[in-house]
Amino acid sequence: MASYLDFEKNIQQIDEDIVNAQIKGDTEAVSILKKNLEKEISKTYKNLNDFQRLQLARHPDRPYALDYIELILNTPHEIHGDRVFRDDPAIVCFMGYLGERKIIVIGEQKGRGTKDKIARNFGMPHPEGYRKALRVARLAEKFQIPILFLIDTPGAYPGIGAEERGQSEAIARNLYELSDLKIPTIAIVIGEGGSGGALAIGVADKLAMMKNSVFSVISPEGCAAILWNDPAKSEAATKAMKVTADDLKSQGLIDDVIEEPINGAHRNKEAAAIAIADYIEKSLNELENIDVRELSANRMQKILKIGAYQEI
Repeated sequence: MASYLDFEKNIQQIDEDIVNAQIKGDTEAVSILKKNLEKEISKTYKNLNDFQRLQLARHPDRPYALDYIELILNTPHEIHGDRVFRDDPAIVCFMGYLGERKIIVIGEQKGRGTKDKIARNFGMPHPEGYRKALRVARLAEKFQIPILFLIDTPGAYPGIGAEERGQSEAIARNLYELSDLKIPTIAIVIGEGGSGGALAIGVADKLAMMKNSVFSVISPEGCAAILWNDPAKSEAATKAMKVTADDLKSQGLIDDVIEEPINGAHRNKEAAAIAIADYIEKSLNELENIDVRELSANRMQKILKIGAYQEI
């Protein structure tokens, strides 16, 4: 059963009418309703506000990292463990082929269903997850294989155990090490990019966002709680924070926005996967023609341009 958001009520009603007409065998009504559905989808999704895009980024049916890996990778093989503490299921690492090109994919996985969500800690990695990501990134560098990072997390796990095992150090280490990899790297926010949990696998030559994804230093609920002491004001916080792909592109904080199917990636996962695969192919064709030293220097310059600062 499909899940519908508040602003999709009209779409839900037409979908239900189509099902009823199909049960009755009324083909004429089905044809008319499908045309009405296309119009309603176009009207609804062309006028989304920031808060509605946040809802889409968190949609329970939205494709996660493993969905895209399954759709775009040929002969995928999973890589486990950080070789220090344990394997963190919130971070998934795969080696495979994108067309004829060998590639490594490192992504954050939220999980589907209660058991899987708990097992994957709702997509909130522990420090061993980030250390696994770094170990695999170094492996990719050793064998000169480009990396794709798929970002989708509300944030790094803030539990006591994670802090005891060096959560902040693990994130900082990734920022430092990934900024100097001698291979092409691409990072794509596919859903929710939250705080350091997203930044830890977000340093890349190309940083892109899906059209209905968000990227921010804190969740809108967290921001509302801090500024107004009221998490219920998350909609106002979302608008003020400028977390959408178009906002971040206009500020020069990301490189590209990847268009989704008109009714969202959650309604057409295959088309969304094709859009991602096409972006990866185009970006790698561009990046692989650049000398590795220049690649590293360009990446560092891009990082240094973020924000404003003064050396004393």
